[in-house]
Amino acid sequence: MLRPRRALSASQFAGLAVGLSLATFGVAGYAFFQGNVFAPVFALLDAAFIATVLWWVWRQGDRFEEIAFHERHLEVRRSAQPEPAFQAHPFWVRLQVEGGEGRERVLLGSHGQQVEVGSFLSFEERRDLATRLKGLLASASGRGQIEDHTLG
Repeated sequence: MLRPRRALSASQFAGLAVGLSLATFGVAGYAFFQGNVFAPVFALLDAAFIATVLWWVWRQGDRFEEIAFHERHLEVRRSAQPEPAFQAHPFWVRLQVEGGEGRERVLLGSHGQQVEVGSFLSFEERRDLATRLKGLLASASGRGQIEDHTLG
């Protein structure tokens, strides 16, 4: 199971949103008493925009990819798709890492179908994922032992 890392917990995220809103409305209140009658309206619009963007970023952390590796079946499922994004027999799956330093993409392919996995992971995590997948795929083709069937 692959998931992106989150920098804040749910309560810390709520605290950040409240803190930003209070600061925005504090400055708007000061500006209002200095004669800017539109400041509270702009503060409200700003707070709504910032809250929406922060909520969207938080929801991006709910994404996941599940790589199920069985003796005769490899399957990649994504949170946004009800059906598998990729499935094939592990013997026929090929791992490809492409791209420049720090921008590598981990691709699984078989029979003309290809899917990127772990795109939301950091460079080091993608490198580790590629190493683990390489070992699992090698064991499926008889070049090694399967030690762990789960990735995560």
